[in-house]
Amino acid sequence: MARLSRDSRIETREARQRLAIPADREPYWRQLTPGVFIGYRKGPKGGVWVARVSGKVAGKEKQYFKKVIGTADDVADSNGFDILSYKEAFTAVLAFVEDCKQHDKPAARYTVKDAVDDYLREHYQKEGRSLARTLAMLEAHILPTLGKKVVAELTKKEIDDWLMKLATGKKRLRGGRLAAFDKKDAEAVRQRRASANRVLTALKAPLNHAYREKRVPSDDAWRRVKPFKRADAPKIRYLSADESRRLLNACGEDFRPVVRAALLTGCRYGELIALKVSDFDPDNGSIHIADPKGKPRHVWLTTEGRRWFEEWTAGKSGTALVLTRPDGGPWQKDHQARRMRDACEAARIIPAVSFHILRHSYGASLASAGVSIQMIADALGHADTRMTSRHYAHLQPSAVADAIRKHLPDFGGPESNVTPISRRKGGGS
Repeated sequence: MARLSRDSRIETREARQRLAIPADREPYWRQLTPGVFIGYRKGPKGGVWVARVSGKVAGKEKQYFKKVIGTADDVADSNGFDILSYKEAFTAVLAFVEDCKQHDKPAARYTVKDAVDDYLREHYQKEGRSLARTLAMLEAHILPTLGKKVVAELTKKEIDDWLMKLATGKKRLRGGRLAAFDKKDAEAVRQRRASANRVLTALKAPLNHAYREKRVPSDDAWRRVKPFKRADAPKIRYLSADESRRLLNACGEDFRPVVRAALLTGCRYGELIALKVSDFDPDNGSIHIADPKGKPRHVWLTTEGRRWFEEWTAGKSGTALVLTRPDGGPWQKDHQARRMRDACEAARIIPAVSFHILRHSYGASLASAGVSIQMIADALGHADTRMTSRHYAHLQPSAVADAIRKHLPDFGGPESNVTPISRRKGGGS
């Protein structure tokens, strides 16, 4: 390790307080080794430490590379992490230089696109997961804006600004079209923030992978970026048993088996239309789902579910699709949307629900019957119970609710002869 280079101007807190703030905001530089500098950039409320490395040291033709490596201990005492003394900043600068020398692509040239490419090649595909949705998100929201950015030079403010722009900008529709949203609509704002949070997660995954593989010296910039709070807490819509029966009755003869299969299994539309006869096991009453999200599972059927699957698979070869259109052709990606809208209108389910709500209805029915969150997560193919709990835990039988209803006194009051009409049994939802 290089010997500590002393500098009376910036080495102590007291000395730095006497420095003026340069008009051009250029740091006070001190050379540590040939081509390597530590800088102190002073501001009105303290300063930050900056590293500067020559292109010759970094392995690129560019003259210099700069990176903020931490906050100076001007106001708060050093914590050895993001608030650094002069000596700690000196060590951090040298560690950054060594990291640049150790890798095929120095950290000073390692971009967000490089991190994404490495992550997809080394981690994502190794897990056998589908890339389509992730690639679409990366190509639409991350690579155009941040792809050329050097990871080691990213700042928290830069990522925060990018995240805010995602949450307040126009909504991207299918086909790449952009559409404005009503910023006074609380639900629309929540949805945009939830989408931005998902993209932030997609950004952090390759950056964290790069940090774990020691391709970048620090994860500080993105680790301190927090997602929007309370953005992933929508009121989950689901159908009651009565609404489900009305929806089935309102479906056309061709589409009714697909809806019934969703209510009996909790499977996604894409999973159902890809089911083959060989995926159904009539002996133990289950179907096998080769989940495109990477977690294959078995879905257990009720007596009714087994009977229906036996009917839909009778006389078909093992490679045949379980659910087909009347002409024998396969159901396609978007065939369900219009049929669901028409069926909801006929069944007086207002507002109309999407096909995915049938999956929620399956989970809600299990939760209301007291099935454990872990079992529901397994049935739905969730990776863990966090999403399952967020959607369905409030529907489970509650000892707290039972105790309140049993012990809270009746405070009396005038009797009413008005009989309310249930929303579930009426035309609303």
